[in-house]
Amino acid sequence: MIAILGGLGAAVLWASATLTSSRAGRLIGPSSTVAWMMVVGVLVATPLALLSGPVPTLTPELVMWMLGSGVGGVLGLLLVYRGLSMGKVGVVAALASTEGAIAAVLSVVAGEHMTIPVALMLCVIAGGVATVALATGTPQPDEAGQGPEAARGAGSERQAVILGAMAAVCFGISIYSTAKLGASMTPVAAVLPVRVVGAVGVFIPLLLSGRLRITRRAVPMVLFIGTAEVFGNAAYVVGAQESIAIAAVLASQFAAVAAIAAFILFREHLSLHQRSGVVAIAVGVALLTFFRG
Repeated sequence: MIAILGGLGAAVLWASATLTSSRAGRLIGPSSTVAWMMVVGVLVATPLALLSGPVPTLTPELVMWMLGSGVGGVLGLLLVYRGLSMGKVGVVAALASTEGAIAAVLSVVAGEHMTIPVALMLCVIAGGVATVALATGTPQPDEAGQGPEAARGAGSERQAVILGAMAAVCFGISIYSTAKLGASMTPVAAVLPVRVVGAVGVFIPLLLSGRLRITRRAVPMVLFIGTAEVFGNAAYVVGAQESIAIAAVLASQFAAVAAIAAFILFREHLSLHQRSGVVAIAVGVALLTFFRG
């Protein structure tokens, strides 16, 4: 039961953060959204990390994994938030959710054996990504003849797809590095590098250059995003203590939750091919996580 609740909690919190960031990014820009989210995350996670246990001794290997976790996570967020500000939540989130498949590939490169079911699921995910990418930007029947506006919309969707795919690679590196960190420090401490790198590498430069943006309407959004990301990770870690497979399968479905919520809340419609691709990605990610768990 704990694994189920933890996985579902993570999926809901991550999906909520994704949906909120898609709105915040259009108000203050993706970079400012990431910057404020990181500062909130540092303020929330640091006390929890200090209370969770002693700080491990830094070694070159540990520093390398911290950089992979932090830099990969921050770049991934910048890319995915940019994609969310110009594309459909369901499409961008589905592509970003393939981070687990990227991490699986990295583990194989590092020497881990790949089973036939894992290889098959990677093919299913790749097919889903290709379906979404090829279907994105295709004019709908009611968009025919709209000229430049339709062309600009199609171009934005294609760019959002590229950003979502690039974000998946960065997130894959980040979660693989974070898993390595988890072997040397507490789970709460392992999620701090991303937020520290984000605060130092994004928030401070934007603040000093005068490009940091915030509006009254965006304040509650960035507070929620930063907090939801921290507790979403915490929920997953708690669930994984009982069963990594069950918690990971449920948590990986944040993209499906976000797509459904975007349809209900924002009336965001996907084409038949896009829906097929999103479903293939969701099923592939779930089964991949199960086989690897």
